[in-house]
Amino acid sequence: MRKYVVLTDSACDLPQDMADQHHIDILCFKLALDGEGYTERVDFTPEQFSEMLRKTDGMPTTSQITQYEFLDKFEEYAREGVQEVLYVSINGTGSSTNSNAHAAKAQFHEEHPESAMRIEIVDSHSYSVTYGIELCAASEKLAAGESLDSVVAYLNDRFARVELVLTAYTLKVIRRSGRVSAAAAIAGDLLGIRPIFTLIDGVSQVVKKVRGDKQVLTAMVNHCKTRMVPGTPYYIGVTNHKYEEEYAAALEKSIGYPPKDIFHLGSAVCSNTGPEAVGVLFEGAKRER
Repeated sequence: MRKYVVLTDSACDLPQDMADQHHIDILCFKLALDGEGYTERVDFTPEQFSEMLRKTDGMPTTSQITQYEFLDKFEEYAREGVQEVLYVSINGTGSSTNSNAHAAKAQFHEEHPESAMRIEIVDSHSYSVTYGIELCAASEKLAAGESLDSVVAYLNDRFARVELVLTAYTLKVIRRSGRVSAAAAIAGDLLGIRPIFTLIDGVSQVVKKVRGDKQVLTAMVNHCKTRMVPGTPYYIGVTNHKYEEEYAAALEKSIGYPPKDIFHLGSAVCSNTGPEAVGVLFEGAKRER
């Protein structure tokens, strides 16, 4: 049997037990907060990072995974006799990590012309378990003997279908990020106005603004029901576990079946939405690129 590796980055938000179960290797992002440097999945859990954001007035900054980190990883695989490497990345338009992986691939083949190790890089065009879940399926397909070409085609097809809708129950982090003016964010918090935004093909767009937390839940559920392909699985992501039950119950009542799983959103999402956010991942109609 051929020897392959499935590689991703820590923005996939896969719990470690799932990553281990599917033999997925993860390169971790580094970030800074209040003058301290941290490595995701090493120095804190997703729950701990959310709590860090609740307590700070600072703004987290995330570093890209460098070309040299990828090169070191590729060389490690080559020494181990790996024949095929599949790397699935965070949204390439939102992070230079994807382009750094491509640069490392080119450098590896330039420095090791004798190596026959194949490296395939797939841009998820998204964040969090939007691609984390698909990595598990890709690993299963490779384990079952499917070719790398067919698995790459599968992933590209899936990433042209998946959608992520998010909301934030506080605008503190969004205000500090500059995505919403300070005045608008303060007014929004005072009036209880909550944004609902989508992340599709790497593009974030506010699709609705609602007033009051109860209206947020209704609007999120309606959005999912309108755009979801009937009968397909969906997943919930939270930065605070207190939202799990009400979202799971409301979605099940509207859609007719429960979420397949509930995950905790990691620092890539939380750094932009804040520590009181909820996302729903589901399959929509296929988009042409």
